[in-house]
Amino acid sequence: MEQIILGGIIGGVVRGLVGFVKYRYSYKDVKFDIVKLSSTAAISGLVGLISSFTVKELGFSFLGAPSMSFAMAIIVGYAGGDFLENLYKIILKNPSLTVPPEQPK
Repeated sequence: MEQIILGGIIGGVVRGLVGFVKYRYSYKDVKFDIVKLSSTAAISGLVGLISSFTVKELGFSFLGAPSMSFAMAIIVGYAGGDFLENLYKIILKNPSLTVPPEQPK
């Protein structure tokens, strides 16, 4: 279980750092802000943790593996935000996060 938690956090933090670096080098005259970097990494780590824990608890298997490995948790943590959004769409059979699902008649 600790591997899943740590892997999710590591994947999320790496995703946050990559996003911060892309933002910083995409625009001119962007100053380094430690608060922005820290908050981005923390939020991304939390999303990575939630997504890896969600995958584990739902019992999804990858490539026939009986449980999620550390490497898989890092990958799921890295893709956490996108993964949670798509999981929501699949489970609720709703193509959009902004439109509420149709109620049965």
